Amino acid sequence: MQLAPLDQWLIAAYFAVSLSVGFWAARRAGTSSQGFFLAGRRMPWWLLGASMVATTFSTDTPNLVTDITRRHGVAGNWVWWAFLLTGMLTTFVYARLWRRTGVTTDLAFYELRYSGRAAAFLRGFRAVYLGIFFNVMVMAAVTLAAIKIGGVMLGLSPFETVAIAGLVTVAFSAAGGLTGVVLTDALLFVVAMAGSIVAAVVALRQPEVGGLRGLFAHPAVADRLDLVPPFTDPAVFVPLFVVPLAVQWWASWYPGSEPGGGGYLAQRMLAARSERHALGATLLFNVAHYALRPWPWILVALASLIIFPDLASLAQAFPHIPAQVIGHDLAYPAMLTLLPTGALGLVVASLAAAFMSTISTHLNWGASYLANDVYQRFVDPDADEKTLVRVGRLATVVLMVLAAMLALQLENALQAFGLLLQIGAGTGLLFILRWFWWRINAWSEITAMVVSFAVAVFFFFQHRALDGREPPLLPWQELLIGVGITTAAWLAVTFLTRPTDSATLQAFCRLARPGGPGWRAVPQPTEVAAMPWPVPRALLAMLLGSAAVYALLFATGLALYGKAVTAALLAGLAIAATVTLVRMRL
Repeated sequence: MQLAPLDQWLIAAYFAVSLSVGFWAARRAGTSSQGFFLAGRRMPWWLLGASMVATTFSTDTPNLVTDITRRHGVAGNWVWWAFLLTGMLTTFVYARLWRRTGVTTDLAFYELRYSGRAAAFLRGFRAVYLGIFFNVMVMAAVTLAAIKIGGVMLGLSPFETVAIAGLVTVAFSAAGGLTGVVLTDALLFVVAMAGSIVAAVVALRQPEVGGLRGLFAHPAVADRLDLVPPFTDPAVFVPLFVVPLAVQWWASWYPGSEPGGGGYLAQRMLAARSERHALGATLLFNVAHYALRPWPWILVALASLIIFPDLASLAQAFPHIPAQVIGHDLAYPAMLTLLPTGALGLVVASLAAAFMSTISTHLNWGASYLANDVYQRFVDPDADEKTLVRVGRLATVVLMVLAAMLALQLENALQAFGLLLQIGAGTGLLFILRWFWWRINAWSEITAMVVSFAVAVFFFFQHRALDGREPPLLPWQELLIGVGITTAAWLAVTFLTRPTDSATLQAFCRLARPGGPGWRAVPQPTEVAAMPWPVPRALLAMLLGSAAVYALLFATGLALYGKAVTAALLAGLAIAATVTLVRMRL
């Protein structure tokens, strides 16, 4: 595609504004590690919430939603909609706890909660495991999406896309730190959301599609509109609905949807002005992520079934795209080639915004682990603030290089999503319980990481050995096996190893004040023990929040389908749940 001068000016203006904010923030970010990694702990809830949303609004996300919708219909999105429960649990139970700890990174939690060499090893190992391995995997998936978009829309080779996108984002991230990331994320979210809406409108206006009525009546789409998989087909209903809602949301660790919080979401909560700002930021994120954003992507995905009904049609339309890159996720950037002048520039800018917001967050988050939890903790405990910032900036560059190299080896977004889910299978329950059960120790977490990774590697190489043949187990069955083996392993190790020493547990209780029956075995100060346990009330808030967001999500979909009465009833349910939640005054 050739960009018209108007498109080029729109893209240039976006880059000029976002980069100028990033470099303006560099003056503050370079003075201290707190400024570079936590924005001085002075960020308001609305800005942090917008930053969380922008981070998860990545170039690979619409590709992933398109892949899921083309394969399994609208109801297939339950594989990620189920994570709303995780998000609401984090909002009402864990956001305040994280902010109370006052740590620089969520990995410093390990030496607050656990004791001895095992705690120190866990902190360092987890920093490398998450900061490099998991982080690079996520960034590679995001970069893969950029490769597909660059190839389809601009005719760029994979290497050209990686080089251009990586250089721009590294320069922005290394300069401004978290302050620059958060300040620009608000702009990035607005641009990215506007771009996705424009893309949906243009897709619906295609003559072959014929608007909303034509889209929903088309034979290629009509049987893919269910919001819940059919109960009559267990082969579809169980993996797409039962497993995500019954197991996946609490049992699997996935970046941005960690049970109990963690990763870059914890980084945002730790950067908040107060506990209430941490809660408000996480709530805003979950509402926007699950209720506001999905439908423009879904509409484009459904329209793509009419324009590009199968992989052969995609390959025919884009013969210059390498064969290994052709997948259902390619349909989203393929639909964007239909955009007219002006709209094309806005959407390209929105995709660049989505890429930069996600990658810049992951770079800063991963660099915070390597600088604080590896370099300062194990290499140079006396490192001054400017040294830590320099280490963080160097780590930023290295992480981007590794992600770019891996992105050139991946094939589709769903492949990376499934691999990450399997690797984290079985660890989620531990991350939920470690705040409320004194008996969990560092060896519990080490066991969970090692076993879940070993199970994922076993299934991965089993698939490779089959050489294209059908594996003996379906993905959801492999997930359940991973959850069962990992959970049994870490529970056994918990009871077979010595608990964390009493002094560490008491100090943790004084600082975080988790409370509850799981801490009765640990002596606590009178004022802490006398505090009411807020978790039962918080769990009620979690259910109300989830009901409100799900009702709003489905009310929007049903309104688009033309089912006004049902949509109005669900909207009323969302309002009632929201009013009840507000009256709880959490």
